[in-house]
Amino acid sequence: MDPAVRVSRELAAELLDPEFVEVGASGRRWTYEEMLADLPEMAGNTEDASRYVPTAFTGTLLAPGLVHLTYETLRDGRRVRRSSLWRRDPAAPVGTGLRMYYHQGTPVPGTDVQP
Repeated sequence: MDPAVRVSRELAAELLDPEFVEVGASGRRWTYEEMLADLPEMAGNTEDASRYVPTAFTGTLLAPGLVHLTYETLRDGRRVRRSSLWRRDPAAPVGTGLRMYYHQGTPVPGTDVQP
């Protein structure tokens, strides 16, 4: 959610699992490679861009090393419900190494700011 991370392939790669998949609001399926290639150039991704404001976090441990996170974000008047799966990298030290394995965002109708 941090603009500095969104414009950096290196920083984003630290957070995404190598088997990462996202289903975007448009229905497009993104892979790890596609996301890292396109993320820095996506509309609104600059270091001084507005920040996502997250709320309503809920985390559920599904299995050892696998967490389901749900939350909402607000950015520039647009609210989105989000769901992601985070899994631990077995090679990482205990207490670290969670990476996003799957993500989906669904826009909430009627929340876009009108021009």
